[in-house]
Amino acid sequence: MLRGLYTSASGMLTQQRKHDTITNNIANLNTAGFKQGNAVSRAFPEMLISLVNGEPGQKTSQSIGRLNAGVLVEEDVPTFGQGALQETGNSLDLALVSDIRVPGRQFDASGKEVLADGTWVFQPQAFFTVADGQNNRYYTRDGKFTASELGQLVTAEGFRVLGRDGQPLTLRAQDGTPLSNVRITETGELVGLDNQPVVDAAGEPVGVLLSVVGNPNRLIREGNNVFRLNEEDAREVRQADPAEGVQVRQGFVERSNVDAAQSTVDMMAALRAYEANQKMVQFYDKSLEKAVNEVGRV
Repeated sequence: MLRGLYTSASGMLTQQRKHDTITNNIANLNTAGFKQGNAVSRAFPEMLISLVNGEPGQKTSQSIGRLNAGVLVEEDVPTFGQGALQETGNSLDLALVSDIRVPGRQFDASGKEVLADGTWVFQPQAFFTVADGQNNRYYTRDGKFTASELGQLVTAEGFRVLGRDGQPLTLRAQDGTPLSNVRITETGELVGLDNQPVVDAAGEPVGVLLSVVGNPNRLIREGNNVFRLNEEDAREVRQADPAEGVQVRQGFVERSNVDAAQSTVDMMAALRAYEANQKMVQFYDKSLEKAVNEVGRV
């Protein structure tokens, strides 16, 4: 009988995790570049139930079926589908339009394709590349940037936006080209008021570093609306090619791709499933109480 209690308890924990994920999605409905999370559940391994022959001298057993031991939330998988663009008129706000095509693949709106054998193939996605104070690299689609006192393009949380040379993108007013006077092309290059490309000390054009992650499912969500990769996966990140469908839109931000209506429906479903498992736990609790307090008196 305790198996049912454990199954119901695992169901409650699973629905609680799902509810937490959905609540976080709704809370970030207006967060620029936020990517909706999806709680992925996995069933515990089924147990083979056998009837063991209790006759003396016999060690045979007869299989009577399998028993499911419940489910658990394995991970929170972000959906990297394109969010709608919102015009802000701020020259430092940038939005990414990432529609990278892969020959022979047909990706759905969430950016994945399910193959015949059941495996998933994910559409490569482009991201702004930012760094913290320890020069650790992160990836984000949140393009609400500002200019720091040092003339660096930074996120609201203080992450520095990297240029194509891998260094923080820095344009100071005393150098003649402040960030507020720069136009950013669709390929991420910086252009001055004279419509000439902004160049660095070596004479190379200055541009925003747009990184393409081949398998975005390997991205690990961090706080502050950024993602990171482990060291091995980070080696496979490449710079975006202007011809592969990645565009920068200046004066726009990408809105969250959270579906508010569907999230509300999913949250109510998680609450109802939680309540159903809760009632089963209460049922088993009363059954055990009766077994301890009443059956023992017989």
